[in-house]
Amino acid sequence: MPDLLIELLSEEIPARMQARAAADLKQRMTDGMVSAGLPHVSAQAFATPRRLILTVEGLAGESPTVTEERKGPRVDAPEKALEGFLRSTGLSKDQLEARDAGKGQVWFARVTRPGRPAAEIVAELLEDIVRNFPWPKSMRWGAGALRWVRPLQGIVCILSDDAGAQVVPLEIDGLVAGSGTRGHRFLAPEPFSVVSFEDYAAKLRRAHVMIDPDERAAAIWHDATNMAFAQGLEVVEDAGLLSEVAGLVEWPVVLMGEIGADFLDLPPEVLRTSMKEHQKFFSVRNPKTGRIEKFVTVANMITADDGATILAGNRKVLSARLSDAKFFWENDLRVAKAGMGPWLDSLDQVTFHNKLGSQKARIDRIAALAREIAPLVGADADTAGKAAEVAKADLSSEMVYEFPELQGVMGRYYAEAAGLAPEIAVAAQAHYSPLGPSDDVPVAPVSVAVALADKLDTLSGFWAIDEKPTGSKDPFALRRAALGVIRLLLENDIRCGLRTFMTGLSGEQAGNLLSFFHDRLKVHLRDEGVRHDVIDACLAMPGSDDLVLLVKRARALSDFLKTDDGENLLQGFKRANNILTQAEAADGVAYEFGPDRKFAESDEERALFDALDHGEGAISSAIEAEDFASAMAGMASLRAPIDGFFEAVQVNADNQILRRNRLNLLHRIRTICMQAADLTRIEG
Repeated sequence: MPDLLIELLSEEIPARMQARAAADLKQRMTDGMVSAGLPHVSAQAFATPRRLILTVEGLAGESPTVTEERKGPRVDAPEKALEGFLRSTGLSKDQLEARDAGKGQVWFARVTRPGRPAAEIVAELLEDIVRNFPWPKSMRWGAGALRWVRPLQGIVCILSDDAGAQVVPLEIDGLVAGSGTRGHRFLAPEPFSVVSFEDYAAKLRRAHVMIDPDERAAAIWHDATNMAFAQGLEVVEDAGLLSEVAGLVEWPVVLMGEIGADFLDLPPEVLRTSMKEHQKFFSVRNPKTGRIEKFVTVANMITADDGATILAGNRKVLSARLSDAKFFWENDLRVAKAGMGPWLDSLDQVTFHNKLGSQKARIDRIAALAREIAPLVGADADTAGKAAEVAKADLSSEMVYEFPELQGVMGRYYAEAAGLAPEIAVAAQAHYSPLGPSDDVPVAPVSVAVALADKLDTLSGFWAIDEKPTGSKDPFALRRAALGVIRLLLENDIRCGLRTFMTGLSGEQAGNLLSFFHDRLKVHLRDEGVRHDVIDACLAMPGSDDLVLLVKRARALSDFLKTDDGENLLQGFKRANNILTQAEAADGVAYEFGPDRKFAESDEERALFDALDHGEGAISSAIEAEDFASAMAGMASLRAPIDGFFEAVQVNADNQILRRNRLNLLHRIRTICMQAADLTRIEG
């Protein structure tokens, strides 16, 4: 069974496209080969800045011969129908067979497709894939019609086995597949031939090309961290940057350079962002001071001076970039120290949304809402209002205009420079959090108040203008905002009714927004193992807009239902509820009168009366105290008496007095159990 090697050599492929392109090449080739009857043992794809690579092991040498039977038109069908069937099968009329198909005779054909060599199938598939490759962006070059992400320069396509290597005959727009490739563009540009994937990988390594992006990333990180450690420093981790840089080089050469002394006092976040966005440099930090003091760059070249010339050029470019950042920083500090007035005034000219007014109008709403929320979270109302007023002032700063990802971070620095209280400065950054399910949640009271006000205003505003998320579309990140509110409330144990803070909404709009919160809460709790039907059962109870109370109830019910007592009690409740519901429907009356113990005939019936008398008060008291775990424990004590009652007692007795009394007893079971949650909504 031969092995297949494919290499598509081109000009530089953008780093962000490489991983997806390698995966697409693998999927399309392997799916196509399997569909054509060429199974394989394994396949692996790689990408470098200049090449996509696919290796397939244990490929079948040819596809199997396949015989299929196809049903055609009726024997008495028009001649044109028969001619079309013959064309589709490639047979003549005398090769068909007429059979009785129940409603007359029908033509049948046995079509035999002989097996095809692997090389023929691979060539056909690869040409189609290259011509129709799903690049996000592609280009044409020269006089040809072929489109590729960058000009395609060569194709390696060989099948190899113990007998040797065979070049797959293939030509695409003048590019003829062969067994020859090239190494590193500058370090080893001479062509060479390969006979297998192992030979290919080994020769490319000698030609200064690492084909595995994970290996390149590991080499970069290993060399960078060792260099930094040798100088008592540490490289700031950035997995995204590491992946990107690994896609920019075929032979990574790690170099460390110094940042000019004039720039060392810039905020670390500014240095990191500027170097990452403009230069693709890693930041190197002094762990003792927290300052960014050096940078790591990754070259694609080994030089005689060990990278000195490269570093000198990089330092020159970096100095120009950081000079801009320093200029922004110094200008912004002057405005901040003067009270940030010009920034706040300019926000009146910045539109938040054409139906929701300016950023200034939005900030006024957030400040008013933050003052309302402050007492609930233990914050001073005036401090929370002031924090909200300046929290977004940095949106008008020069630094945030240049680096939007620094909003909030720079707000903290500028609030500190303005001499505002530390909790106000912290809130300027923290009020954006949490930005995702794994992001830290603010805990400082002022930060929590402003964060809640910001997110609740956003949600209420977009609900008011009917700009809700639809399907997978959520252009204003409203799902993220709702999850942020949920996490802020739950992780800070904030008791409040959400409806109170849904400003500017009608009753219907507020109810719709509350349902949206409940849907996001189901997703959030799903990871904890709380089922959606358990949450639905708790949503039916009063106070469902108090998410802390709702979750407390849902967690207790979920834990209870995972026990044997909980599961059996649920079945007993459902049995009681079903019998009672059917009887009320049939009789046209509600059995809601108190059952009388004097009509109990058996010990099991009297035991149930005793259990309900004893448990009802304890369960009600626990529910009122919001001690749902104790309430569930009280309900668990009802399990055995309810089971014993149903085993020994016939509810629908012939004696109508006994029947009514027992149905009223079932109503009491239902009433007591429904204090904790609407158990009728629980599945199972």
